[in-house]
Amino acid sequence: MAKKALVEKWQKEPKFSTRKYNRCKICGRPHGYLRKFEMCRICFREQSYLGAIPGVTKSSW
Repeated sequence: MAKKALVEKWQKEPKFSTRKYNRCKICGRPHGYLRKFEMCRICFREQSYLGAIPGVTKSSW
C-alpha cells in the first residue's frame, strides 16, 4: 500500500507538467505501472483473475 501523503500529493496538479508521474488507480503504487490499464502489475493480476478486466484471459500453451 502506498503512503497516504504521497497519494494525496500525486492527485494534485503539479507546478510543472514534467513533474507528473503515473500511479495505480486502485492502490497508488508508482512502480510496475501498466499504462493501458492504468494500474500496477499486482492489481492487474488480481483483477484479471477475478475477470474484472474484459478481454484479458490467463494464457496457456
